[in-house]
Amino acid sequence: MQCTFYGHSAFGLNWNGTKLLFDPFISPNEAAKDVNINTIDADYILLSHGHADHVADAEAIAKRTGATLVSNFEVVNWFAEKGISKNHPMNTGGSWTFPFGTVKCVHAVHSSAMPDGSYGGNPMGFVIHDNNQCIYFAGDTALTMDMQLIPLYRKPDVCILPVGGNFTMDIADAARAAEMVQCKKVVGVHFDTFGYIKIDHQKAKTYFADRGMELILPAIGETINI
Repeated sequence: MQCTFYGHSAFGLNWNGTKLLFDPFISPNEAAKDVNINTIDADYILLSHGHADHVADAEAIAKRTGATLVSNFEVVNWFAEKGISKNHPMNTGGSWTFPFGTVKCVHAVHSSAMPDGSYGGNPMGFVIHDNNQCIYFAGDTALTMDMQLIPLYRKPDVCILPVGGNFTMDIADAARAAEMVQCKKVVGVHFDTFGYIKIDHQKAKTYFADRGMELILPAIGETINI
């Protein structure tokens, strides 16, 4: 499975030919200035919550590509008012089998408001799987004991976890989260974008390695195999 990192928490997955795009905050991100959103393709856009630093480019990309928007009920309705009628509303605990695989919405401990300040529903993470592979995208979240429930449903092959601290889990809590979900390969997101979430890359990777896990911190625009 190929993963392309677009900065902050935005990334695309090539899931057996289906293009999944997560939390597209790209054009307002100065660190991602070399990424042209008009070159990003998507069949589905998954939004973990309503904050601007996760949804900023969702409308433009959805309208250009015709992608299906997947998020909580409130986020989907907010975008529907902007003309994004191709959507699938979900909520925490729910699951749905799409043509590419099954998406289960899991608990995330955070906040959620839309860019205009309106209610953004409950933040979520996503466990996505088919018969051969499974990923866990935590979204913006604190460490929570509910993460122990995830491997009871399906053990992820790869976790995509926030690691920047301040607004979300930091490196230490992200490592604990990986242990809870029983996953040894982690792709870090939500780091370095703002001063509050700058991290020491080598120190972070060493922290994970010392615990028998791999932390991948991709460069913006980089495509990796996970």
